Amino acid sequence: MLGFCITAPLLDVAAKLASGTIAVGQITAARFIVQCVLMAPVVWLMGLPFKVARKQWLAMLLRATFLLTSTFCFIAAIRVMPLADALAIVFVAPFIVLLVGKFYLKEEVGPRRVGAAAVGFIGVLLVIQPSFSAFGAVAFFPVATAVGFACYIMVTRSLSRQMHPITLQFHTGTFASLLCLPMLAFGQGAGFEFLELVWPNGINWLWLLGVGFFATLSHMMMTYALSLAPSSTLAPLQYLELPVATLLGYLVFNDFPNSISLAGIAIIIGSGLYMIHRERVNALQLVTKRAAPHI
Repeated sequence: MLGFCITAPLLDVAAKLASGTIAVGQITAARFIVQCVLMAPVVWLMGLPFKVARKQWLAMLLRATFLLTSTFCFIAAIRVMPLADALAIVFVAPFIVLLVGKFYLKEEVGPRRVGAAAVGFIGVLLVIQPSFSAFGAVAFFPVATAVGFACYIMVTRSLSRQMHPITLQFHTGTFASLLCLPMLAFGQGAGFEFLELVWPNGINWLWLLGVGFFATLSHMMMTYALSLAPSSTLAPLQYLELPVATLLGYLVFNDFPNSISLAGIAIIIGSGLYMIHRERVNALQLVTKRAAPHI
């Protein structure tokens, strides 16, 4: 999990470096195409199936669409925003999942966790406010990333019980790559800056490869971490991604959050950790209740 927290921001750094001369849509496509190329031999060596069951097609398409949308919006955001600011806003995704679970899926969620989610949203507003003043509507792109990623997580919940995680990674990349093709074809010559194709030159090839490589490596680390330890144990560690992104943003781009953004980031982290704590407490109470002798 620590490996994920170090390598995932490197994906963001590579994407931000590439975005100076390459369109967001092209960087997004490179992220998934490189992932497919790297994952294919892993799937083959592990003897996993390359076919997707017909009943899983719709769920796989939705998962790929949500991840594609989330990735596109995030790269569009970090093109101008500091890495730490954009990433902090994306960390609202667990709050969205929790609220959707309570009010739409009718899951049992206590008032303390709902309160933590509400406080987390206040932190997001603190991060967005100076970013909106400086960059305009693009400051809301990470919110779209968070929504897309929250939907991606919810679809993954059902698919992860039906498919091997490595197969799931490969097929998600394949579906997303195929979805990128019509998007780029439509954007070519249509006047959409985010979708215009250009031929990369020099070091830009390295940045594009880096986007796909670090995306694959970080998500493989995450996958294996979740196979070795429960998500409740690993979830707090994911917040280490924020200081790593802040450090890399400062070292590579000389970007550093202002005082208001730092306050918002602190609130988001605090709310997220408290929500995880309450989930652990509730899980422990449930286990204790089930283990109690029936008289």
